[in-house]
Amino acid sequence: MKTGLFTAVSAVIGLVVFGALVFGPAGTFDYWQGWAFLAVFALTTLLPSRYLAVHDPEALRRRMRAGPVAETRPLQKVASTLAFTFLAAMVIVSVLDHRFGWSAVPAWVSVVGNALVAVGLGAAMLVVSQNSYAAANVIVEAGQTVVSTGLYRLVRHPMYAGNVIMMIGIPPALGSYWGLLLMIPGIAILAMRIVDEEKLLRAELDGYDAYAGKVRYRLLPYVW
Repeated sequence: MKTGLFTAVSAVIGLVVFGALVFGPAGTFDYWQGWAFLAVFALTTLLPSRYLAVHDPEALRRRMRAGPVAETRPLQKVASTLAFTFLAAMVIVSVLDHRFGWSAVPAWVSVVGNALVAVGLGAAMLVVSQNSYAAANVIVEAGQTVVSTGLYRLVRHPMYAGNVIMMIGIPPALGSYWGLLLMIPGIAILAMRIVDEEKLLRAELDGYDAYAGKVRYRLLPYVW
């Protein structure tokens, strides 16, 4: 019950923050792309969270433990701070792009962008159901084992892969092309996070070296 209540409160706060990031720079509430983005974000996070709250509250608890404060490794604190900063910057730049007409994005492209946001967030939440130890922060817990099934058969860090798909979708969903430029530092931050995380996993998680030998790619199949 406490986990479910904390999730609900966090969801409300998250939507308020996202709403401010979207409609503040937009200067208006007459912005259907902003409303559609918030609706997609809410549905693809709240529904899976509700499922986990009922069926695997411990996994949801790990997922909700996020942000720089939750990190124990210095580099992860920096990476987490930068990740949140660039995500906010991507949203703001995309909204400003739409407001001032820096790029013309057709409505159907925004619909595709929202679909990518849903797929990316959905994949990240699916990872949690496939790996109960898939936390939002970098840590190895007692009793944790290597998961090599489901999305983990494709890449070693499917949650981050979902984040990449989400980042691709956010700017067009909000009516922007210029916002896509912020994917460059966004992916660089994810790569920094992954390299440091794998140092921890190889040192503390039994069987991870063998798993890494079988699943070659970290983030994107046939790329890296």
